[in-house]
Amino acid sequence: MQSEVLTLFLELFFLFSRSVAVLYMFRHYVFSFAAIKHRSEDQRGQCAVFQPSVSIIIPARNEEKVIGRLLRRLTELNYPKNKLEVIAIDDQSTDRTGEIAELYASKNPSLIRVVHRKVGGVGKAAVLNEGLQHARGEIIGFFDADYVPKRNILEKMLPYFLDSSVGVVQGRIFVLNERQSLVSRIVALERLGGYRVSQYARDLFGLIPQFAGTVGFIRRDLLLALGGFNPDTLAEDTDLTFRIVLAGFQIKYVNFAESGEEAVKGWRQYWRQRKRWAKGHMQCAFNYVFPLLKSPKISLKRKVDGLLLLNVYFLPILVMVSWILLFAVLIFKLPMSIPFEIAFVSSVFFILHGNLAPFIEVMAGALCDRRWKLILLTWLLVLSYFINMVVCSIAFLELLACRINGKNPNHWHKTMHDGEG
Repeated sequence: MQSEVLTLFLELFFLFSRSVAVLYMFRHYVFSFAAIKHRSEDQRGQCAVFQPSVSIIIPARNEEKVIGRLLRRLTELNYPKNKLEVIAIDDQSTDRTGEIAELYASKNPSLIRVVHRKVGGVGKAAVLNEGLQHARGEIIGFFDADYVPKRNILEKMLPYFLDSSVGVVQGRIFVLNERQSLVSRIVALERLGGYRVSQYARDLFGLIPQFAGTVGFIRRDLLLALGGFNPDTLAEDTDLTFRIVLAGFQIKYVNFAESGEEAVKGWRQYWRQRKRWAKGHMQCAFNYVFPLLKSPKISLKRKVDGLLLLNVYFLPILVMVSWILLFAVLIFKLPMSIPFEIAFVSSVFFILHGNLAPFIEVMAGALCDRRWKLILLTWLLVLSYFINMVVCSIAFLELLACRINGKNPNHWHKTMHDGEG
């Protein structure tokens, strides 16, 4: 009897994991094909001119090496200065972040304001909410301190707000310090697939482009109506994405409105950042899967896309468990009604084509951007792929442990920047 139950469990699990892999595989291939097919259309943009008042909020904690670079660039934007304000939030920095921000504010008093927080280090959402209290613009924009946007980014993004159904407009992110290290090259590849292909394809198909928490603009009234950012999650951007969608608004992705970022350059930073993202994303999955499915405002195709987006950080765990069970079947000769060779070959096929299909997205992105040499570097993603299997598994176990013990899982590890790029 126990043998039959074990056999049934194994076969149901492998059937489930293959089905999920096929679904993600189909999604990646369709996105890649769409991005390549429409690659010549993504530079058209809006012809209309729309110049509302804009407040740009910069959360900054110990960012002395990059804050000046961003503030200088924001003074150079191609946008009427009488309709623009920049609010730098010094989150109790222990370095010269506040001093540097005040220096730029003194040189541009009508444009830049600095807010010094009395309580800091509790997470990005709290900093953004404090900035929101000081913002006066109709449209609120967000840039992390290590970002450097193109000078024409506002004129490319803001016209999309002429559509009253659009609540958020998200721009494209690329890596400034791509050549600094092996890790920064991997991040550059991930960004290429994630934005040039995945975000762009979601926008093409009318799905759910993701608000990234930076290089994004949102209607002030909408953000206030939603209560600002959620401080009880590590992924305040994903959380806000689904609250906006559930409220009935669209998120527009603009591929040709670009900003550079300084990517992490070491494995320890990469590990901490990805674990924080995984935890936060999983929190959002727990919170929004059922509201998404029950919402009458969201179409079926957007519900499917939303489910895949919410659960993407569970996929590496599923892959790792699949491999562990396969080797257990081989080593301990666990009962299966189908030959092990067939199970193994099918697992390899679906894992390669279903879970490594993001590699195809990266290649498609490199093709669209005509960055031929990057195609030769996609093998580097194998490293991050296996690291993320472990990272996501640990993140999930830690999240479960916190829920069982009643502890707060939202411990924030600050990503340090050195101004490279």
